Parts: sequence; C-alpha cells; structure tokens
Amino acid sequence: MSRFTGKTAVITGSGRRGGLGEAIAKRLARDGANIVISDIGAPKDAATGAEHIGSTDEMEAIAEDLRGLGVNASTCVCDVRSLEAVRALAKHAAATHGSLDIWVNNAGIGYIMKPLLEVSEDDWRAVIDVNLTGAFFGIKAAAEVMVAQGVGGRILNVASQAAKSGFPHAQAYTSSKHGLVGLVRSAAVELGVHKITVNNVCPNHVTTGLGAWQNEYFAKVVGAESVEAYLEAMAARIPMGRPGLPDDTANAVAWLCSDEAGYITAESMNVSGGEEPH
Repeated sequence: MSRFTGKTAVITGSGRRGGLGEAIAKRLARDGANIVISDIGAPKDAATGAEHIGSTDEMEAIAEDLRGLGVNASTCVCDVRSLEAVRALAKHAAATHGSLDIWVNNAGIGYIMKPLLEVSEDDWRAVIDVNLTGAFFGIKAAAEVMVAQGVGGRILNVASQAAKSGFPHAQAYTSSKHGLVGLVRSAAVELGVHKITVNNVCPNHVTTGLGAWQNEYFAKVVGAESVEAYLEAMAARIPMGRPGLPDDTANAVAWLCSDEAGYITAESMNVSGGEEPH
C-alpha cells in the first residue's frame, strides 16, 4: 500500500519500543509515509523519569527500523511542554522531508496515578502540561505549517477511554483526556476551512510498557490476586474478549489520516472492542 507516499507524519512520544507511538509510526510507514520520530530524549525532571520516556538512542533505533521499510525517517528531540520546541519539531519535519501532512499527538503521562487526597499540585500540573497543553501546542504548531502549505492535513490526538469515562486514581489523566474532546471540537471548527481535520482516537487499555506499569498498579488498587487475574477480569467485560493491541490504535489512526476519512473531523473515535460505548 502507498496511500501516504510523499507525505510526512510526525508522531510525538514515539521513541519507546513497544509503545503506541512506535506502532503508529510503523503503520503509517507501511503505507508509505515519511516519519519523524520524536520524544523528550532524556529525563528532565521528576515527571520524566528514564523508565517512562524514549531515549535518543531508542528513537534512532526505531527510525532505523522504519528506514528498513523503505521510507525516509528522522528523529527530533522535543519536550511538548514547550511551544518553541514543538514549533521547531514542525519546522524540522517540513525542512527535512519537504512537507508536514500528518501530526499525531501521542506524548502523554499515564504513570502519575494516586488517590485524590494524595495528588500534589506538581502531579496535577505535570499531567495536564503534557497531555493537554502539549496537545494544544502540537495542534497549533502543526496547523501553522499546514495552513502555510495550503494543501490541508490531518491532526490526531491519542486520547483514551478516559476521555469518555472516569477512573479512580486518575484525576489529572482523566481530566486531560476529557479536555482533548473539547479541544478537537473547537480546533476542527476553525481549521476546516483549511482542509485540516482534527480528531481523537480513544483506545481502551493497551499493554505497552506504560500499560504493563498500569497493570501492576491497578491490580493492587482493586485487590486482584495477580496481574493475570486483573487482566482476565478486564477481558471479561470487553465485548470483543480482549484488551486493545497497539495495532488496533495504529490502524484507526491510519484510517483517520486517509482520504477515506476526509469528511470526518471533530470526532473522538473509540477503539475499545465495545467496552466504551459513549
């Protein structure tokens, strides 16, 4: 398939092996897109520990895999909490690959989980700054380049089932993901005239590296006998009988980036095997 040949996609938070960002990058590359792998690259503070971020070495290894698929791939370190850095990422894509056509806000913090009464101001701000403000910066920076190019584009956020439903120990996370629903509805209204669509994909639980951490954490929260028992209970409440896979989300992103989805904007599409009906 080559429906994205000649187009360039940026995926933030895509520098970790086994993550949603890597899966999305590989899916778009298999459809011919040039790819910019982006992540924070190195720890910067307490909210960006090495175990939760993509390093520069890991980013380059993923980019090399993509080159093996026959597309051009580059890396660009970016802290999505900085509008200046996000704008530099958008400019890197256009300057290095000739255009910016697809932007996926995938960077997120899903590992600061605490009971409400234990959440600090720093905890709250760390999650909101990456998950919501970072997505806003991404939409803004991508749209600036896409509008100047004058040929339209696709902007997507990786939201979550938490964009539709509430979860314990995830106040900031749930708030940030709910905020993305309003963000795309507003941005889509303004950017439609430029033939730019803006959408969310809302996956349920996916056992990536982050997902494995969440499995351990929430198995303890709910008092499950084991992580395996926790996952079995999860699968039992999902109509399709299993949690999500990285490729489930990646396939949804690819479709929303395609010409077939050119009339779809302002939507928050569930990718949850029927678990999330809202």
